[in-house]
Amino acid sequence: VNRELRSFNVVILGLGFLFIFTAFTTCGNIEQTVVKSLQNGTFSGSGYNSLGIIYGVFSFSNLLAPTVVTVIGPKMTMFFSGLLYSGYIAVFIIPSTWAFYLTSVLIGIGAAMLWTAQGHFLVENSEASTINRNTGVFWGLLQCSMLFGNLYIYFDWNGRTEISVHCVSSCSETILRLVKDKTILLLSPCMAYSGLELSFYSGVYGTCIGATSEFGEAAKGLIGISGIVVGVGEIVGGGLFGLMCKNSRFRRTSVVFLGMVVHFVAFYLIFLNIPNDAPVVFDTNTLKNPYLTPSVSIALLCSFLLGLGDSCFNTQLYSILGHVYAEQSTPAFAIFKFIQSIFAAVAFFYSGYLLLMWQLLLMVLLGFTGTLCFFVVERMQNFSADLQEY
Repeated sequence: VNRELRSFNVVILGLGFLFIFTAFTTCGNIEQTVVKSLQNGTFSGSGYNSLGIIYGVFSFSNLLAPTVVTVIGPKMTMFFSGLLYSGYIAVFIIPSTWAFYLTSVLIGIGAAMLWTAQGHFLVENSEASTINRNTGVFWGLLQCSMLFGNLYIYFDWNGRTEISVHCVSSCSETILRLVKDKTILLLSPCMAYSGLELSFYSGVYGTCIGATSEFGEAAKGLIGISGIVVGVGEIVGGGLFGLMCKNSRFRRTSVVFLGMVVHFVAFYLIFLNIPNDAPVVFDTNTLKNPYLTPSVSIALLCSFLLGLGDSCFNTQLYSILGHVYAEQSTPAFAIFKFIQSIFAAVAFFYSGYLLLMWQLLLMVLLGFTGTLCFFVVERMQNFSADLQEY
């Protein structure tokens, strides 16, 4: 396949994810706030629990996803997975507790298949010289979904012809082997951190803004604005670090370090600006006072920093996995999504019970550890490359 067609495939991939996640990210961002506001005696669901189920099922379904991708191919896997997302969006039209949680299970299964196939397809259409660019293009298009979807919140409150049993079983064997690989083990804290901060910026932080009593009647509308600004940060990061930087070895460590610093600044400002009980209040607005008088400007600045930092970590994780495991991309990305989603699931489950300061502290500790481990992996890759030159 020529390079132009590969680039076209990457753009189409990004556009497809843009359309799917315009809907899904919108729902996830406002889910807990909407559920809290429902005055319906027959509906007793929790937005946090739904998101926790999604990412919990997502994590364990990643163990089967490489086999599915091998059997039916990445294109058909992404097509059928995309259909499952439609059911999750539809359930918001007629709220029902059992349907709410059932579709959460289904979308968790679909998400594992979708993201594993996406990683395989992206690497399949990339080379060592284009993986960084293609990751940036995909990530930038994907994160446009946060702009389009949250605008709505604000204004409206290759074919495979032969398959063998050996081919299928080899996927499981490869996963088991890679799980024990030193590179994967060292990258695990960084992957885990990406799961914690994913749950925070995609579901918890918007809920915190909406529950801050000092923002008054504008608080609920600010959830949409916050989501838009997070999307802007993601697009800026994906564009800068995926497209403009050419030296991949230098870039990866520098960008991950920048992502850590950006996130830590955001966490500190959120700690000062948002009431400590914001994630855990359900029937009322916040009762505790933050250290500063809550400021909309600071809140939205933190949204931008959360998006920018997230793009730093994710683009570099995609880049290093695509570089190190170019011939084993499907199981490698499945492991990445398994670790990321299981930590996101755990975070969603504790988000309704832990005060904000403890959630921020957990992310700081894991973010620092993950960044150090990423540096070790990059050092190992540089050392291996230097040995090959001699």
